[in-house]
Amino acid sequence: MKIILTGGGTGGHFYPIIAIAESIRKITKAEKLIEPSLYYMGPKQYDERALFENGVIFERSYAGKIRRYFSLLNVFDAVKTVIGIINAVVCVWRIYPDVIFSKGGYVSFPVLVAARLLRIPVIIHESDSHPGRVNLWAGKFAEKIAVSYKEASEYFPKEKVAFTGNPVRREVMEPAREGAREFLKLESDLPVILILGGSQGSQRINEAIIGVLPELVKRYYIIHQTGKDNIEEIIHTADVILNESLYRNRYKPFAYLNTLAMRMASGAATLVISRAGSQIFEIALWGIPSIIIPIPEEISHDQTSNAFAYASAGACSVIEEINLTPHVLLAEVDRIAESPDIRKKMRAGAQHFAHKDAADTIAGEVIRIGLSHNQ
Repeated sequence: MKIILTGGGTGGHFYPIIAIAESIRKITKAEKLIEPSLYYMGPKQYDERALFENGVIFERSYAGKIRRYFSLLNVFDAVKTVIGIINAVVCVWRIYPDVIFSKGGYVSFPVLVAARLLRIPVIIHESDSHPGRVNLWAGKFAEKIAVSYKEASEYFPKEKVAFTGNPVRREVMEPAREGAREFLKLESDLPVILILGGSQGSQRINEAIIGVLPELVKRYYIIHQTGKDNIEEIIHTADVILNESLYRNRYKPFAYLNTLAMRMASGAATLVISRAGSQIFEIALWGIPSIIIPIPEEISHDQTSNAFAYASAGACSVIEEINLTPHVLLAEVDRIAESPDIRKKMRAGAQHFAHKDAADTIAGEVIRIGLSHNQ
């Protein structure tokens, strides 16, 4: 059996694909099936190690981004997409998979066109509460459609949809609570605030944190994922504003949290501050109260609705970026961190929202359809 996995070239698309690959390997081994050949088609490998560890072969796929506003770049990207479709048809024909799983995003479009032309069955997964344009189109011919938010179900044919939640890699599902404070060099039992700005970091969240950092470190440890492009500036600024603080060692900036560091940080965290991308599903599985700050709707059409969908489960509070100031953020941190009742309700909401078996559920359906096509 051959399976192609495809989706956007960001961590929010890539790592759920890796979670699906992990589950496919696990299920085929448990069911004593012949080990399938797995392929990932995307613009770049993103995480070469993760592909290698899961036996996934990389095949490059090209696509241009079609913007929602007028831009001459749309013309050039349209040409790039046409070239990408030709390349995808050739590549998919050469592999001729039994099934294609798509996470959506514009980079999956050429692969899905190839699947349509070659009559290869498709399963798609929508990770946002409002589906993207590629998934809306692909939902018309996909065999099955998995969604992370119930709100997304209404956009697709009911008979095809399954509310599965979002696939999460097994290695980051469980926080590492034992030894977490020692690993992070946290010397007391003060509450810990974990700040996650997405794979690139968040300039706006960084600015808000820096704006009240002297106050935060008086009461909390701060573990701050700044993003690789921001780390030097943040370290320099923090050194200046905390120069005379007795608590400057309570601030722990990181450019990026690898898997071990993320497990340790989540194991120690009392509260998470995060964007509203796929990180929400990891936070839910950790069962940690959170403050979600979505990217504005004019930039990302899905994050605001994602944030409020998660808040409706009672799992978090939401601060929209237009309202984000350092002191508004500080007040919300204090409100949650100082109230055991609020944290208890948020933990319960997060655990209710979480779907630990999402990857296994989707992978099982991928295998089922792949085997039926192979007969």
